[in-house]
Amino acid sequence: MGISAPALVADIGGTNARFALARLDGRQPTLHHQELLAAENFASLQHAAEHYLSSVGEAPVQAAIAVACPVRDEEIRLTNRAWSFSRSELKASLRVDRLLVLNDFGAAAWTVPALAESDSHALYGTPHLRHEGPTSVLGPGTGLGVALLVGDDASGWRVVETEGGHVSFAPHGEEERHIADWMAARHGRVSNERLLSGIGLAQIDAALTHREPGKVETPDASLREPAAIVAAALEGHDVSARQALARFCAILGSVSGDTALIHGARTVMIAGGIVPRFIPFLRTSAFRERFLYKGRFAAYLESVSVRIIIHPAPGLLGAALALRAHHLSDPLQPDEDPA
Repeated sequence: MGISAPALVADIGGTNARFALARLDGRQPTLHHQELLAAENFASLQHAAEHYLSSVGEAPVQAAIAVACPVRDEEIRLTNRAWSFSRSELKASLRVDRLLVLNDFGAAAWTVPALAESDSHALYGTPHLRHEGPTSVLGPGTGLGVALLVGDDASGWRVVETEGGHVSFAPHGEEERHIADWMAARHGRVSNERLLSGIGLAQIDAALTHREPGKVETPDASLREPAAIVAAALEGHDVSARQALARFCAILGSVSGDTALIHGARTVMIAGGIVPRFIPFLRTSAFRERFLYKGRFAAYLESVSVRIIIHPAPGLLGAALALRAHHLSDPLQPDEDPA
């Protein structure tokens, strides 16, 4: 089995499961037969993958699966979806010789050095994409992903997968303290992911409109759909929707600035499926003010570039790039069985 062998790549989040077939032997991996599946329609990752492979009629001999959860152990459990699997069982069910499992934002970070100028939008800082580390990669989707990219083109790149989205939320001002109290009544501990996610935006909206929080273990029918909140905010006449989205952007600025300080980042790349929908709104929000609101280190953050990834499938491309990097560094990894 060589680098030219076809590969299954997947990006598995709490809401969607994305699949593609990848060729790894070009200058950059190429993706074919991309398909987006609703995770709720499948009982497990194995079932979703088998459905995809049957639809494309191919039998790849290697796979890279990016999942929205920690990936240190043999047993993998998604954070925001009731899916679990063991590496060995998944490898057997897919009938592949090589299986790489990585964190979804680890995959997004692998994508960054391969991005063209048109694959990201400059929000603040230099208008040109600089491929140099350290680079923080974070973003809200079903949850809040965070990863660190270090290195450069000359010496090579390394991705550090993290669970930085689960850092405790630090409210600023009376409004955010009210939101934190509302969240605490619902969840107990309040992490950044509780706010910076799709359901987080819906809960910010509910908290600001003084709706009572529902029970943790049951769906809350009082919550508006996140997409509806964004649409109403951008349309301009829904004051509460604009207030919720503005608060979401401010909190994202705070967390992005904190992440840049922790990582010593030169660039912050914002990924995920939510933010690209409202880039102009984000630019006029308090994001920048809160990003720089770090006391004596405001000037330090002035030089940090902030960009938004708009590539249509960064998780899939990142999974393919990670798999190729593993091929080039070592023909077999410790978590893999010999072919």
